[in-house]
Amino acid sequence: MRLKNKTAVITGAAAGIGKATAELFVREGAKVVIADRDADAAAAVARQLGDAASAFVVDVSNGPQVRRLMDDTVARLGRLDVLVNNAGYGIRGNVVTTAEEDWDALMDVNLKGVFLCSKYAVPHMIAQGGGAIVNTSSTIASVGIPDRVAYVASKGGVAALTRAMALDHAGDNIRVNSVAPGVIWSSYYEKMVETHEDPETFLAKLKARAPTNRWGEPHEIATAILFLASDEASFATGSSMTIDGGYTAW
Repeated sequence: MRLKNKTAVITGAAAGIGKATAELFVREGAKVVIADRDADAAAAVARQLGDAASAFVVDVSNGPQVRRLMDDTVARLGRLDVLVNNAGYGIRGNVVTTAEEDWDALMDVNLKGVFLCSKYAVPHMIAQGGGAIVNTSSTIASVGIPDRVAYVASKGGVAALTRAMALDHAGDNIRVNSVAPGVIWSSYYEKMVETHEDPETFLAKLKARAPTNRWGEPHEIATAILFLASDEASFATGSSMTIDGGYTAW
């Protein structure tokens, strides 16, 4: 029970990596807030996980909503030990083809959302004597990928923000780390398969991005997040844990 008696807020927890993390955290003894802008999906996950979980509808790019999320968590559950900044999404496009409004919308969620959630969580952590923050970055923050300029830039920003926050709050006993997943199967890829003119070729290329010749599953990232959130990682801060099937080792 590595998170026994701890409270965690997980953003983007209604699906994918966030949901897998919430499931694992509950099994490890935590009380978990399923924070997501999809009200129905968040409520369904909370029901699945039982009394240890509750749903909170939030747009992570909206400061007042994020502040209510953190304040409500502490008011109801007494403390905030772990924040997992996982909410995010991707879009296609290079600097020419990406519309300005699409760039802004993605940055608001992927990067500003991490800033806002941390901004309103950290004071609670300081007041109680410490905590842990785990951000979801990506391997593409280091190596890039064609036709995803906004997503690549946002995840590079998350990686840099992680290091900056770790330095700023080391004296507050708050550890800040990130995970850098490779290709992880999700509804994002499911939708791409549904609309692709050659699904089999697309899936084969997706697997071939890593020398292990497969994509990862959400639970494989959740286990890394659990480690960084737990006291087992007490000497880890400002670090990034890469889980990508060897993609960055090519």
